[in-house]
Amino acid sequence: MSKIQYIHDASGEPQFVVLPIAEYERLRNNHWESVHYEAGENDDEKIPHDVVSVMVEQSVSLIAAWRIYRGFSQYDVAEKLGTTQSAVSQWESVSSKPQKKTREKLAALYHCRQEQLSE
Repeated sequence: MSKIQYIHDASGEPQFVVLPIAEYERLRNNHWESVHYEAGENDDEKIPHDVVSVMVEQSVSLIAAWRIYRGFSQYDVAEKLGTTQSAVSQWESVSSKPQKKTREKLAALYHCRQEQLSE
């Protein structure tokens, strides 16, 4: 593959890319690789756009996005659920999988279904 050239705007930000014709034709003809995918149990679950926006814009987990969307601090959630701010922070870790009871409590507080808290 040959070197790709960029066209920059006046401030130096890349705006366009110059591709070799063969690469352009390949992309235009939609020769995409097939990717294997198996449906998950929550695939049909809907999450409000505003919650997803918080998640993306602030680079937080889905559970943290719900909290922010509902206007709570971690301290508020801890106080309402009778736990510590540290525990709330752990639940909101991207790799965390809170227990069902915890998800139930969070869902009730955030006025959503617990399935909407699972990524």
